[in-house]
Amino acid sequence: MPSPPGKKVERLIRLARPEDGPALAGIYRPAVTDNSTSFELEPPDGAEMARRVAKCMERTPWLVCERDGSVVGYAYGGMHRERAAYQWSVEVSAYVHRDYHKQGIGRALYTALLAALVVQGYRNAVAGITLPNDASVALHEAVGFTLVGVYRKIGYKFGAWHDVAWYEREIAPRIIDPPAPRPLAECRDDPAFIAAVRRTPD
Repeated sequence: MPSPPGKKVERLIRLARPEDGPALAGIYRPAVTDNSTSFELEPPDGAEMARRVAKCMERTPWLVCERDGSVVGYAYGGMHRERAAYQWSVEVSAYVHRDYHKQGIGRALYTALLAALVVQGYRNAVAGITLPNDASVALHEAVGFTLVGVYRKIGYKFGAWHDVAWYEREIAPRIIDPPAPRPLAECRDDPAFIAAVRRTPD
């Protein structure tokens, strides 16, 4: 929820840790139980979210945003497809606690995440958005994503069929013979990676 007038807000973006699992589960739960933002049907608990963080971070970052010591949002990158030619592309997602919407947290998380992925060597980011979701569309367009197309009636949840819009963004030049992306373990102590995670929107 918004801070009282005049109070300085302390905001930190960092790599997720296993102990963040319960907070992440709380942020994600409404997307599963209250609407069709997520196509999951059962909300994962804290232990499952901790497992997902560990799995994701074998390869790519999972970032959280803290405000005054509490985790209020997260963003992560994951494998887009398994075949080798896709290895420079990553699928991204971001979720913000419902009490902290419209405070720039999603944009700050994506700014840091995309910068970190560039340090690793990724070239393309893609994202899927269940429609309608004006806030998510606005966020992705604000950080440079453009619409590719829409899968019509691709998912069935809560008694209705839902469209999913797919967005893309080039995050680094698509050069010939690019080196393979570096694993997260190799990058997390790189000063450029650390600076990227701490980066905030202009």
